[in-house]
Amino acid sequence: MTGVWMFWRYYKDMDSGIHKWSFNDVKLSILIPVFNEENTLQALLARVLDSPFQKEVLIVDDGSTDRTPEILDAFRGRGDVQIFRHDRNRGKGAAVRTAIAHVTGDIAVIQDADLEYNPQDYEKLIVPIIEGKEKGVYGTRVPMGNPHSYFRYYLGGRFLSLLANLLYAQRITDEPCGYKAFDAGFLKSLPLERNGFDIDPELTAKIAKRGIKIREVPIRYTPRSFSEGKKIRWIDGLVAVWVLVKYRFSPAKQRRG
Repeated sequence: MTGVWMFWRYYKDMDSGIHKWSFNDVKLSILIPVFNEENTLQALLARVLDSPFQKEVLIVDDGSTDRTPEILDAFRGRGDVQIFRHDRNRGKGAAVRTAIAHVTGDIAVIQDADLEYNPQDYEKLIVPIIEGKEKGVYGTRVPMGNPHSYFRYYLGGRFLSLLANLLYAQRITDEPCGYKAFDAGFLKSLPLERNGFDIDPELTAKIAKRGIKIREVPIRYTPRSFSEGKKIRWIDGLVAVWVLVKYRFSPAKQRRG
């Protein structure tokens, strides 16, 4: 990311009634669910902390049994990092929901703890929110010509995107993409309840049921293999289908509290 972003400003005519935003006005909350990521975690956190944004990094160790807790200990005491731990593995969704409860920033970004997604793409994700045009933005791996982890996963992702479009009148290309950014207040207003990877289709469903068209921006993607620690399995795709269908025909819930 170029240094010019540090001086980026977005202005509107004061007579238009639209607020002025500046880069320094915006605080990011980076939500990082972690489970057994000893091989990538330190490098990922270095990239996140090096990003030129005012930020808080909210890390949830979801019951890791490898060296992840030891690696995280080195980041304790930093003013821009908070670390939480589940006593057992509860799933990505549970870890994300734990992090959401501690968000104090203006924009929340969900960041996986592997190196598949690049923090240099934060700018693409957050600008539409800063400009007041969007409440939530998804990354899409499709237009950039990115490699696939496994071709069957690519096909599964395309199917989930098609299903989401049909059920919720959307026009998205990469529904299961893990890179997502939200207006923090909007994210907190969503009554999320899923514990696993199915938090992604739950987000899609509950955003769409608010009458919002989901915006996508192209991102970079560096896939990893099962031998390198990839955790999502084919059964998670079936669960995602069930979640998309379930919430389409379920009455909308309001978040309590």
